[in-house]
Amino acid sequence: MVKGVTRRVIVVKSPDRRLFEQAIFIVKEEAFSAQGVTARQVLEEAQRVADGYIRRNTGPGRWFRRIPGPVYGLAGAGAATLVWALALFL
Repeated sequence: MVKGVTRRVIVVKSPDRRLFEQAIFIVKEEAFSAQGVTARQVLEEAQRVADGYIRRNTGPGRWFRRIPGPVYGLAGAGAATLVWALALFL
């Protein structure tokens, strides 16, 4: 069903096409009038959000987020034990 409402839309093309071709942002009606934001600022924010999404979902950071929290605790405890043992015996 098509509704007769006009929306402001920003389409950002992805610099890395492995995840998506483009991102579509629907801008709030009051974004330009109430807060004194320019169209350029809205476009820059949309590009920043799209780039941030790519950075968060690719590369080594993605692998680290998959590790459960208790594993980090065990690794920290192991590292602290190793440092304590080295300090004690050296």
